[in-house]
Amino acid sequence: MSGVSHTGDHSAQPIIGNTDSSGNGVSGNLRQVIAVLEQERQALATLDADALFEASHQKQTLCETLQPFGADALDPQSRDLAKTAQALNDVNRRVRNLLAANVSARLEALGSTQHTYVSVNKANP
Repeated sequence: MSGVSHTGDHSAQPIIGNTDSSGNGVSGNLRQVIAVLEQERQALATLDADALFEASHQKQTLCETLQPFGADALDPQSRDLAKTAQALNDVNRRVRNLLAANVSARLEALGSTQHTYVSVNKANP
């Protein structure tokens, strides 16, 4: 996927430069972000902690590379890629939040005392 690896070797190198038809520059980096977000989604689906760590590292590196570019540096194609990346990131964030909420609920259930149903009728003790 766009030359981005999640094998732990940190080999994804950001592409720097102006956007051109060969996919270099902002456009190329956005494509890499999309690929990493797709890898992150797969890692979330399989609960692969190593792949999640690698995806986080790659996202951080790519975001640092993209930081100097403002909205005025985006052509229509790059703008569409940025919107796609934002949508994918939103989906992944929701999945992470859902997983965290499920873990919290399970831990809370483990920590609370199990109560059986007891009728509380003060009129007829």
